[in-house]
Amino acid sequence: MQNYVVSELGSGERVITERVESVRSVSLGFWIGAGSRDETDGNAGISHFIEHLLFKGTRAYSAQQIAEIFDGLGGELNAATSREHTMVYARVPDERLETALDVMADMVFAPAFVEVDQEREVVLEEIAMYEDTPQDLVHDLFSEAVFADEPLGRPVIGSADVISSLADEGIAAYHRSMYVGGNVVVAAAGNLEHERLLELIGQVERRHGVGGARPARPLLVAPPPPDVRFARKDTEQYHVCVGAPGISRSDRRRFAASILDAILGGSASSRLFQEIREKRGMAYAVYSFSSQYTDTGLVGVYVGTREENLDACLAICAEQIGDLAAGNVRADELERAKENVKGRIMLSMESTSNRMSRLGKSLITDTELLTFERIIAELDAVQADAVAELAALLLAPSVSRPRASARTRRGSVRPSRA
Repeated sequence: MQNYVVSELGSGERVITERVESVRSVSLGFWIGAGSRDETDGNAGISHFIEHLLFKGTRAYSAQQIAEIFDGLGGELNAATSREHTMVYARVPDERLETALDVMADMVFAPAFVEVDQEREVVLEEIAMYEDTPQDLVHDLFSEAVFADEPLGRPVIGSADVISSLADEGIAAYHRSMYVGGNVVVAAAGNLEHERLLELIGQVERRHGVGGARPARPLLVAPPPPDVRFARKDTEQYHVCVGAPGISRSDRRRFAASILDAILGGSASSRLFQEIREKRGMAYAVYSFSSQYTDTGLVGVYVGTREENLDACLAICAEQIGDLAAGNVRADELERAKENVKGRIMLSMESTSNRMSRLGKSLITDTELLTFERIIAELDAVQADAVAELAALLLAPSVSRPRASARTRRGSVRPSRA
């Protein structure tokens, strides 16, 4: 059973912890409700850019001092940005929690925003690297095809044109508006005391004057009509994603969606992996995927294959989706998928980092935090007809003809391989 404690401070900042007495470490994360969907066309990529700049120094610590402190702790420090949040996280020995919290809070609430132009070049190199990785690039093109001009359709990393033009004052203003008490969650898991962490965070808040209400986030009213995106890359393979809008992270059908993913392409025994890779050898990488957001989601399949295999691979994907949608979910694959999902959840919880991430993500996204026992019960309760119904609803071919368009990340129009 998972035992966690939640507190809300006067600043609006929320704190959630889980004590794990069997370890000698603490995983700590600052979760900020600032992601690419909170941006405009004019500052697209700024959330990710700020994530980089947090490591370049603060009012109290230089970039080198931050690196040396965590190296001296024997700890890990990193960050990540998604479409709906930014996270700065660390794992340190339990007796060094206070030091880690002090440095991380300074990074989050008091970045100096120095060396902006140098780090801008780093991000531009990251964008270039990303664009040279078609198996990653295709997922952003897929999001754009699903969500069109909605913020969820833009890449988290941003574009070279926008990143090159972001001004220092705009970066600082965005940070001031988003990194406020009501928009921050501190999550921790490991050998720690909740009350002691609250005391330490209170000291940090007073030092930095943390406060402010959580900004409103516009939600998606309705997904745009189906569309197609292409980008030409000089590669040996075609990298293809086919899918549709999915369900939100609070949708009760998310348990059935997890089982559907495991059956279709989310495991080594899944239909797509077996039919396309194992039996026919037509792809090295083939899988299904899903992403869940506050109010919507994505669901789809990916395959990377040579041109001569592409038609056959897509035909197999359509055939297997159609078979599931028609209700042909075998009892053995349903049971195996349930055990697969349950096993992966339980194994992941042996990591304090995963436990911290589960706590923080649930709170920053206002998602109900279920016990492991409840999750297992919900998965066990999924029936074959629920999986088939979801496959038919989300992935079965649409009667509407999608609008076709072609573009590359740089804006010019060309035929495509992604």
